[in-house]
Amino acid sequence: MADGATKISGGRWIQLALGVIAMMAISSPQYAWPLLQGPLQNSIGVELTTVQWTFSILIVLQTGLSPVQGFLIERFGLRRLVILGCALSGLSWIAAAFAQDALTLYLTYGALGGIGTGIVYVGVVGLMARWFPDLRGFACGMAAAGYGFGAITTTFPIDIMVKAIGYQRTLIELGLILGVIGIAASLGLKEPATSRREDLGTGVSPGTMLRSPVFWLLFVMMTMMSTGGLMVLSQFGAFAKEFGITNAIIFGVAAFPLALTIDRATNGATRAVFGWISDRIGRENTMAIAFIGEGAAVALMLSMRDNPTAFVLMSGVVFFGWGEIFSLFPSTLTDSFGPRHATTNYGFLYVAQGVGSVLGGPVAAEIHKAEGSWLPVFALVIAMDVLTGLLAILALKPLRRRHASIGSQISTGPVSGLKVSP
Repeated sequence: MADGATKISGGRWIQLALGVIAMMAISSPQYAWPLLQGPLQNSIGVELTTVQWTFSILIVLQTGLSPVQGFLIERFGLRRLVILGCALSGLSWIAAAFAQDALTLYLTYGALGGIGTGIVYVGVVGLMARWFPDLRGFACGMAAAGYGFGAITTTFPIDIMVKAIGYQRTLIELGLILGVIGIAASLGLKEPATSRREDLGTGVSPGTMLRSPVFWLLFVMMTMMSTGGLMVLSQFGAFAKEFGITNAIIFGVAAFPLALTIDRATNGATRAVFGWISDRIGRENTMAIAFIGEGAAVALMLSMRDNPTAFVLMSGVVFFGWGEIFSLFPSTLTDSFGPRHATTNYGFLYVAQGVGSVLGGPVAAEIHKAEGSWLPVFALVIAMDVLTGLLAILALKPLRRRHASIGSQISTGPVSGLKVSP
């Protein structure tokens, strides 16, 4: 699709900037959860496992409905759906401020937030895959980076606001502000000219993709990587407290919000960095480096749990080795199955994030409860990280080569932009 790269070049950087802003506006419900989980748990008086289902519902609905959301975006238009998603995301925080029990929290913070953020996430990532056929890894990475970077701007304010005015006013005020910002950015989003069906001659339908072993291998790999990353994200407050990190002061500031800020920075940066690298050395090679490196980083962080400073810094390295899944997997999927149905197709793959949220959230909490330690959970995470990195080289690379060789038999045209590692 080299000709497409020139046809849609005009204005695409503005679209990327607007997409990043929209993604930043809807990121806090997921990434600020460790700061809000404690106050919410204390307010409604439930166990950790019970309140953690809120986070899992958020991610499950964000991802589980994404095939439907992708279809609706393609059917009714991206702009109006993304505007709706930003509005629902902001409303979820405002409504959650009034929750007095777990069910209401599930319906507001979890359900409304999951539906809203899912629409925006799938829509913006799919849009960037179409605007940047020549830099697909980088563009998907930048869009996903917005989701990772967004919480940087809210981490310390949320920590300060919760302590000063309580979590309820914090949710109401920030829900309103972030909702308005997301809607304003979404008003400027538009499809590239080549997103018209008559211009997009490449790509397979979701039904055809779901019959391909390439898709299911990617699904399993993304599930394993999502499980580890979401375990660290959702349980960070719990194991930081157990390891004595929560109340520590390092570099003159509280260790817990500092760790979350560093983590969000590295989690955002890695998406663009590894997306750019994968455009040059191939998707599978990049996956192997990143995923095996992630396993090593988790092991090092765990070994430094008695040193708050080292633990906080290593947590940033851990998130640098995890966040790139949100650039590598969508770009690999679109490389393999084409851009015509990129939004809907990625919606199906994004369901893996929902599966990972259950395994990394309540299931991990239950393992901790049964074992009385986080160490078995971390051991499973390390094993899955290393296994996924090996699968990228030993299974995904040869499978995608075979898929590319028979692409004309399973697609409506040649799949463009294929980035199989050399």
